Amino acid sequence: MTLLSIANPDLDILFDNQPRWNLPNYRRRGFHNIHTTVRYTMSLRAPRVLPLRKQIDWTIGDRPDVARFLAMPHFSAFIVVRGERIPYERYAPDFGPDRPHPIMSITQTTLNLMLGRAVAYGLVNLNERVGTYLPEIGTGYSEATVKAAADMNVANGYAEDYTESYTWSDLDASNGWRLPVEGHKEETTRSFICGITGGDLATGHALYKMTNSDVVGWIIERASGRALRYWLIEVVEAAGLEGCFHITCDREGVPLISGGACLSARDHARYGLLLARNGEGIDGRRVGDAALIEDSRRNPGPPMPKPRDWMRYSGQLTNRRHLARRRRLRRSVHARKS
Repeated sequence: MTLLSIANPDLDILFDNQPRWNLPNYRRRGFHNIHTTVRYTMSLRAPRVLPLRKQIDWTIGDRPDVARFLAMPHFSAFIVVRGERIPYERYAPDFGPDRPHPIMSITQTTLNLMLGRAVAYGLVNLNERVGTYLPEIGTGYSEATVKAAADMNVANGYAEDYTESYTWSDLDASNGWRLPVEGHKEETTRSFICGITGGDLATGHALYKMTNSDVVGWIIERASGRALRYWLIEVVEAAGLEGCFHITCDREGVPLISGGACLSARDHARYGLLLARNGEGIDGRRVGDAALIEDSRRNPGPPMPKPRDWMRYSGQLTNRRHLARRRRLRRSVHARKS
Protein backbone atom coordinates (compact mmCIF):
# COMPACT_ATOMS: atom_id res chain seq x y z
CA MET A 1 0.00 0.00 0.00
CA THR A 2 1.37 3.42 -1.01
CA LEU A 3 0.54 6.43 1.14
CA LEU A 4 0.21 9.53 -0.99
CA SER A 5 1.58 12.89 0.11
CA ILE A 6 0.73 16.52 -0.50
CA ALA A 7 3.00 19.56 -0.74
CA ASN A 8 3.81 21.13 2.62
CA PRO A 9 1.04 23.75 2.88
CA ASP A 10 3.24 26.38 4.59
CA LEU A 11 5.86 26.23 1.83
CA ASP A 12 3.73 25.57 -1.23
CA ILE A 13 3.24 28.46 -3.69
CA LEU A 14 -0.39 29.59 -3.64
CA PHE A 15 -0.51 32.91 -5.52
CA ASP A 16 1.55 36.06 -6.18
CA ASN A 17 4.58 33.75 -6.39
CA GLN A 18 4.58 33.45 -2.59
CA PRO A 19 4.45 30.48 -0.20
CA ARG A 20 1.52 30.42 2.19
CA TRP A 21 3.53 31.60 5.24
CA ASN A 22 4.34 34.86 3.40
CA LEU A 23 0.80 35.70 2.30
CA PRO A 24 -1.14 38.47 4.12
CA ASN A 25 -3.37 36.20 6.21
CA TYR A 26 -0.40 34.15 7.43
CA ARG A 27 2.55 36.55 7.28
CA ARG A 28 2.55 37.67 10.92
CA ARG A 29 2.54 34.11 12.19
CA GLY A 30 5.10 33.26 9.52
CA PHE A 31 7.54 35.98 10.59
CA HIS A 32 7.12 35.12 14.26
CA ASN A 33 7.92 31.47 13.54
CA ILE A 34 10.19 31.51 10.51
CA HIS A 35 12.86 29.52 12.41
CA THR A 36 10.43 26.59 12.70
CA THR A 37 8.67 27.09 9.36
CA VAL A 38 11.50 26.82 6.84
CA ARG A 39 12.98 23.46 5.91
CA TYR A 40 16.57 23.88 7.09
CA THR A 41 17.92 25.77 10.08
CA MET A 42 20.68 25.70 12.70
CA SER A 43 20.77 27.20 16.17
CA LEU A 44 23.72 28.68 18.10
CA ARG A 45 23.91 29.81 21.71
CA ALA A 46 26.52 31.65 23.76
CA PRO A 47 27.97 30.21 26.99
CA ARG A 48 28.17 33.63 28.67
CA VAL A 49 25.63 36.45 28.46
CA LEU A 50 25.76 40.24 28.43
CA PRO A 51 23.45 41.18 31.35
CA LEU A 52 20.85 43.87 30.67
CA ARG A 53 18.95 45.68 33.42
CA LYS A 54 15.81 47.74 33.10
CA GLN A 55 15.89 51.42 33.95
CA ILE A 56 12.75 52.65 32.24
CA ASP A 57 12.36 56.17 30.94
CA TRP A 58 8.62 56.39 30.19
CA THR A 59 9.03 59.64 28.24
CA ILE A 60 10.49 57.60 25.37
CA GLY A 61 7.12 55.97 24.76
CA ASP A 62 5.41 59.37 24.84
CA ARG A 63 7.41 60.67 21.88
CA PRO A 64 5.06 61.08 18.88
CA ASP A 65 7.36 59.17 16.51
CA VAL A 66 7.69 56.26 18.95
CA ALA A 67 3.98 56.24 19.85
CA ARG A 68 3.07 56.11 16.16
CA PHE A 69 5.39 53.14 15.65
CA LEU A 70 4.00 51.26 18.67
CA ALA A 71 0.43 51.77 17.45
CA MET A 72 1.01 50.19 14.04
CA PRO A 73 -0.96 46.96 13.51
CA HIS A 74 2.16 45.10 12.35
CA PHE A 75 4.21 46.12 15.43
CA SER A 76 5.97 43.25 17.23
CA ALA A 77 8.76 44.64 19.44
CA PHE A 78 10.58 47.85 20.27
CA ILE A 79 13.63 48.12 22.50
CA VAL A 80 16.15 50.81 23.39
CA VAL A 81 19.47 49.75 24.92
CA ARG A 82 22.24 52.02 26.14
CA GLY A 83 25.34 50.29 27.47
CA GLU A 84 23.92 47.59 29.73
CA ARG A 85 20.65 49.40 30.48
CA ILE A 86 17.21 49.07 28.89
CA PRO A 87 15.61 52.55 29.07
CA TYR A 88 12.53 51.33 27.21
CA GLU A 89 10.95 48.23 25.66
CA ARG A 90 7.50 47.25 24.48
CA TYR A 91 6.03 44.12 22.94
CA ALA A 92 2.84 43.24 21.08
CA PRO A 93 0.35 41.02 22.97
CA ASP A 94 1.21 38.06 20.73
CA PHE A 95 4.97 38.58 21.05
CA GLY A 96 7.44 38.89 23.94
CA PRO A 97 11.06 39.38 25.05
CA ASP A 98 11.96 35.72 24.51
CA ARG A 99 10.43 35.35 21.05
CA PRO A 100 12.76 35.32 18.03
CA HIS A 101 12.05 37.33 14.91
CA PRO A 102 13.89 37.28 11.57
CA ILE A 103 16.30 40.19 11.11
CA MET A 104 16.44 39.50 7.35
CA SER A 105 19.12 41.60 5.57
CA ILE A 106 20.55 42.84 8.88
CA THR A 107 22.16 39.38 8.96
CA GLN A 108 24.60 40.73 6.37
CA THR A 109 26.27 42.92 9.00
CA THR A 110 27.90 39.76 10.41
CA LEU A 111 29.85 39.66 7.16
CA ASN A 112 31.39 43.05 7.89
CA LEU A 113 32.75 41.59 11.14
CA MET A 114 34.00 38.42 9.46
CA LEU A 115 35.44 40.17 6.42
CA GLY A 116 37.22 42.72 8.60
CA ARG A 117 39.06 39.98 10.45
CA ALA A 118 39.83 38.07 7.26
CA VAL A 119 41.35 41.21 5.71
CA ALA A 120 43.24 42.13 8.90
CA TYR A 121 44.73 38.61 9.05
CA GLY A 122 45.86 38.85 5.42
CA LEU A 123 43.53 36.06 4.31
CA VAL A 124 41.45 38.16 1.90
CA ASN A 125 42.45 41.04 -0.39
CA LEU A 126 39.49 43.30 -1.14
CA ASN A 127 40.93 44.22 -4.55
CA GLU A 128 41.43 40.62 -5.65
CA ARG A 129 39.10 38.93 -8.15
CA VAL A 130 36.38 36.69 -6.75
CA GLY A 131 37.52 33.96 -9.14
CA THR A 132 40.93 33.87 -7.46
CA TYR A 133 39.31 32.54 -4.29
CA LEU A 134 36.46 30.65 -5.98
CA PRO A 135 37.79 29.26 -9.29
CA GLU A 136 34.59 27.24 -9.81
CA ILE A 137 32.32 30.29 -9.79
CA GLY A 138 30.57 31.37 -12.98
CA THR A 139 31.05 34.48 -15.11
CA GLY A 140 28.51 36.39 -13.02
CA TYR A 141 31.15 36.90 -10.34
CA SER A 142 34.53 35.56 -11.42
CA GLU A 143 35.94 38.90 -12.68
CA ALA A 144 34.33 41.07 -9.99
CA THR A 145 36.49 42.17 -7.05
CA VAL A 146 35.77 41.11 -3.50
CA LYS A 147 35.15 44.77 -2.64
CA ALA A 148 32.61 45.11 -5.46
CA ALA A 149 30.69 42.13 -4.09
CA ALA A 150 30.92 43.52 -0.55
CA ASP A 151 29.60 46.89 -1.77
CA MET A 152 26.78 45.36 -3.87
CA ASN A 153 28.44 46.88 -6.94
CA VAL A 154 27.94 43.90 -9.27
CA ALA A 155 25.66 43.59 -12.30
CA ASN A 156 25.07 40.10 -13.64
CA GLY A 157 22.33 37.78 -14.84
CA TYR A 158 20.70 37.48 -11.42
CA ALA A 159 18.18 40.09 -10.31
CA GLU A 160 16.38 40.38 -6.97
CA ASP A 161 12.95 40.42 -8.57
CA TYR A 162 10.44 39.03 -6.07
CA THR A 163 7.69 38.68 -8.67
CA GLU A 164 9.72 36.70 -11.20
CA SER A 165 9.12 32.96 -11.28
CA TYR A 166 12.77 31.96 -11.76
CA THR A 167 16.11 33.14 -10.28
CA TRP A 168 15.02 34.59 -6.93
CA SER A 169 12.39 31.88 -6.44
CA ASP A 170 14.95 29.15 -7.08
CA LEU A 171 17.42 30.77 -4.68
CA ASP A 172 14.70 30.98 -2.03
CA ALA A 173 13.90 27.31 -2.59
CA SER A 174 17.57 26.37 -2.13
CA ASN A 175 17.36 27.83 1.38
CA GLY A 176 14.14 26.00 2.23
CA TRP A 177 11.93 29.11 2.39
CA ARG A 178 9.61 27.67 -0.30
CA LEU A 179 9.25 24.55 -2.39
CA PRO A 180 11.10 24.39 -5.73
CA VAL A 181 9.18 25.35 -8.85
CA GLU A 182 7.68 22.20 -10.32
CA GLY A 183 10.15 20.66 -12.72
CA HIS A 184 13.14 22.57 -11.28
CA LYS A 185 15.87 20.74 -9.42
CA GLU A 186 16.43 21.96 -5.87
CA GLU A 187 19.73 23.82 -5.85
CA THR A 188 22.10 24.49 -2.99
CA THR A 189 23.08 28.11 -2.34
CA ARG A 190 26.49 27.67 -3.92
CA SER A 191 25.43 25.61 -6.91
CA PHE A 192 22.93 28.37 -7.68
CA ILE A 193 25.61 31.07 -7.38
CA CYS A 194 27.96 29.15 -9.68
CA GLY A 195 25.27 29.17 -12.35
CA ILE A 196 24.96 32.96 -12.46
CA THR A 197 26.39 34.47 -15.64
CA GLY A 198 27.20 38.05 -16.55
CA GLY A 199 29.43 40.50 -18.36
CA ASP A 200 29.64 44.15 -17.27
CA LEU A 201 30.17 43.57 -13.56
CA ALA A 202 30.99 46.92 -11.93
CA THR A 203 28.28 49.55 -12.41
CA GLY A 204 28.97 52.28 -9.86
CA HIS A 205 25.58 51.56 -8.28
CA ALA A 206 24.60 49.34 -5.37
CA LEU A 207 22.42 46.69 -6.99
CA TYR A 208 21.02 44.88 -3.99
CA LYS A 209 21.07 41.11 -4.32
CA MET A 210 21.49 38.45 -1.66
CA THR A 211 23.93 36.45 -3.76
CA ASN A 212 26.60 39.16 -3.30
CA SER A 213 26.58 38.48 0.44
CA ASP A 214 26.62 34.72 -0.04
CA VAL A 215 29.65 35.10 -2.32
CA VAL A 216 31.50 37.15 0.30
CA GLY A 217 30.71 34.54 2.95
CA TRP A 218 31.94 31.75 0.71
CA ILE A 219 35.21 33.63 0.09
CA ILE A 220 35.76 34.07 3.84
CA GLU A 221 35.16 30.37 4.40
CA ARG A 222 37.42 29.28 1.54
CA ALA A 223 40.27 31.68 2.37
CA SER A 224 40.26 30.85 6.08
CA GLY A 225 39.64 27.12 5.84
CA ARG A 226 36.98 27.51 8.56
CA ALA A 227 33.27 26.88 8.05
CA LEU A 228 30.98 29.90 8.32
CA ARG A 229 29.32 28.18 11.26
CA TYR A 230 32.47 28.69 13.35
CA TRP A 231 32.74 32.35 12.33
CA LEU A 232 29.11 32.81 13.43
CA ILE A 233 29.73 31.05 16.75
CA GLU A 234 32.45 33.59 17.52
CA VAL A 235 30.08 36.48 16.75
CA VAL A 236 27.32 35.00 18.92
CA GLU A 237 29.72 34.44 21.82
CA ALA A 238 31.26 37.91 21.55
CA ALA A 239 27.80 39.54 21.55
CA GLY A 240 26.85 37.60 24.68
CA LEU A 241 23.44 36.60 23.34
CA GLU A 242 21.09 35.12 25.92
CA GLY A 243 18.74 33.19 23.67
CA CYS A 244 19.31 31.20 20.51
CA PHE A 245 20.72 32.66 17.33
CA HIS A 246 18.69 30.78 14.74
CA ILE A 247 19.84 30.94 11.13
CA THR A 248 18.33 29.24 8.13
CA CYS A 249 20.57 27.32 5.75
CA ASP A 250 20.52 25.10 2.68
CA ARG A 251 20.39 21.31 2.69
CA GLU A 252 24.21 21.18 2.92
CA GLY A 253 24.19 23.28 6.10
CA VAL A 254 25.55 26.49 4.53
CA PRO A 255 24.10 29.38 6.61
CA LEU A 256 21.95 31.93 4.80
CA ILE A 257 24.33 34.72 5.74
CA SER A 258 22.54 37.11 3.39
CA GLY A 259 19.34 37.22 5.44
CA GLY A 260 18.51 34.14 7.48
CA ALA A 261 19.13 35.05 11.13
CA CYS A 262 16.37 35.11 13.77
CA LEU A 263 16.80 36.33 17.35
CA SER A 264 14.92 38.09 20.12
CA ALA A 265 14.67 41.87 20.34
CA ARG A 266 16.94 41.92 23.38
CA ASP A 267 19.55 39.78 21.65
CA HIS A 268 19.22 41.93 18.56
CA ALA A 269 20.10 44.88 20.80
CA ARG A 270 23.05 42.97 22.27
CA TYR A 271 24.27 42.31 18.75
CA GLY A 272 23.82 45.98 17.84
CA LEU A 273 26.00 46.96 20.79
CA LEU A 274 28.72 44.70 19.41
CA LEU A 275 28.76 46.69 16.18
CA ALA A 276 28.57 50.00 18.07
CA ARG A 277 31.72 48.96 19.96
CA ASN A 278 33.52 48.28 16.64
CA GLY A 279 33.53 44.53 17.20
CA GLU A 280 34.61 44.50 20.84
CA GLY A 281 32.60 41.85 22.66
CA ILE A 282 32.10 40.66 26.21
CA ASP A 283 35.06 39.57 28.33
CA GLY A 284 37.49 41.18 25.90
CA ARG A 285 36.45 39.00 22.95
CA ARG A 286 37.19 40.66 19.63
CA VAL A 287 35.36 40.02 16.38
CA GLY A 288 35.51 42.22 13.34
CA ASP A 289 38.04 44.91 12.58
CA ALA A 290 37.52 48.50 13.73
CA ALA A 291 39.27 49.83 10.62
CA LEU A 292 36.84 48.18 8.19
CA ILE A 293 33.81 49.08 10.32
CA GLU A 294 34.85 52.75 10.39
CA ASP A 295 35.72 52.74 6.69
CA SER A 296 32.31 51.27 5.86
CA ARG A 297 30.63 53.98 7.95
CA ARG A 298 32.65 56.95 6.73
CA ASN A 299 32.90 56.04 3.03
CA PRO A 300 29.36 55.87 1.70
CA GLY A 301 29.98 53.41 -1.13
CA PRO A 302 27.96 53.32 -4.36
CA PRO A 303 24.42 54.74 -4.32
CA MET A 304 21.38 52.61 -4.92
CA PRO A 305 19.39 53.33 -8.10
CA LYS A 306 16.65 55.96 -7.99
CA PRO A 307 14.38 56.52 -6.13
CA ARG A 308 16.55 55.06 -3.33
CA ASP A 309 19.70 56.90 -4.38
CA TRP A 310 19.84 58.56 -0.95
CA MET A 311 20.97 55.17 0.40
CA ARG A 312 24.48 53.79 -0.01
CA TYR A 313 25.97 50.37 0.59
CA SER A 314 29.50 49.78 1.83
CA GLY A 315 31.22 46.68 3.20
CA GLN A 316 27.93 44.82 3.75
CA LEU A 317 26.50 47.77 5.68
CA THR A 318 23.71 50.08 4.53
CA ASN A 319 25.16 53.55 4.82
CA ARG A 320 23.08 56.69 5.40
CA ARG A 321 25.84 58.83 6.87
CA HIS A 322 26.02 61.10 3.83
CA LEU A 323 22.26 61.69 4.10
CA ALA A 324 22.64 63.07 7.63
CA ARG A 325 25.53 65.22 6.39
CA ARG A 326 23.37 66.54 3.55
CA ARG A 327 20.59 67.45 5.98
CA ARG A 328 23.04 69.34 8.19
CA LEU A 329 24.26 71.27 5.15
CA ARG A 330 20.67 72.14 4.20
CA ARG A 331 19.95 73.43 7.70
CA SER A 332 23.17 75.48 7.57
CA VAL A 333 22.17 77.03 4.24
CA HIS A 334 18.66 77.86 5.52
CA ALA A 335 20.14 79.44 8.65
CA ARG A 336 22.43 81.67 6.58
CA LYS A 337 19.55 82.73 4.32
CA SER A 338 17.37 83.65 7.28
